[in-house]
Amino acid sequence: MNRTVEVEGRRLGLTNLDKVLWPETGFTKAQLIEYYVAVAPVLLPHLEGRPLTIRRFPDGVDGVRWHQNECQGEPDWFPVFETSGRGGRQLRFCLVDGLAALVWLANQAAVELHPFLWKVDAPREPTQIVFDLDPGEPAGLVEAARVALALRPRLEELGFEPLAKTSGSLGLHVHARLREPVDTKRLAREVAESLAAERPDEVVAEMRRSARAGKVFVDWLQNDVTRQTVAPYSLRGVSQPHVATPVSWEEVEQAAAGQAHLVFGPAAVLERIERHGDLFGRLV
Repeated sequence: MNRTVEVEGRRLGLTNLDKVLWPETGFTKAQLIEYYVAVAPVLLPHLEGRPLTIRRFPDGVDGVRWHQNECQGEPDWFPVFETSGRGGRQLRFCLVDGLAALVWLANQAAVELHPFLWKVDAPREPTQIVFDLDPGEPAGLVEAARVALALRPRLEELGFEPLAKTSGSLGLHVHARLREPVDTKRLAREVAESLAAERPDEVVAEMRRSARAGKVFVDWLQNDVTRQTVAPYSLRGVSQPHVATPVSWEEVEQAAAGQAHLVFGPAAVLERIERHGDLFGRLV
């Protein structure tokens, strides 16, 4: 099923709308696009001015997928940020400057949106610090939530106002806005290693997978200026259409106590926004 729609004065051809992208639930490409249109008022501010990479799943989450670093095949009106990479190679990153660009990406089966932590008006100068709390089996959400709660006061002591979101996959992300320029990679490493030294049975701050079993990896490398982190309100390419969802610290406490699962689909996320607004609004 195909349709042509007008979005912000742009005519967009939407294709294969009845294609099922999440076989476990029957969630279709049309529903993917509908979700991104509905969540756009809170999502777009988190993408504004930020180059992003995307994860595309044209045959659904069980099919071929890839992480696409550079914009390809975009219409002439679509915004692109060009910069030099290693060896002087020219790079072209997609930008999302409004609903039309977001819908165009969604029609490319761009399930996941991964913006950089910096903006085009100050390239490679992060506006946020982020910690990706990744539990290694048999650790899970409970353990990740406990580490998030241990991380929170450390960041507050440093003058940050940390916020938490689900990754939409296995763990949690803790973000904080920067008030002034900081070497976030160095600082994040120091915080992660300090936490690992204090809680060696729960936390690991090194990359070796063999060291992660049963512990939570506090991934400080996400703060490298060449890395991106999944956007709040982005869908994820996992078995069901889960969303990277901002949560309150009270909910993190409940998860640490095993009293909250913190897994949200599109409908639940839209309901949460109606009730709470954008819990990540302070980051914009």
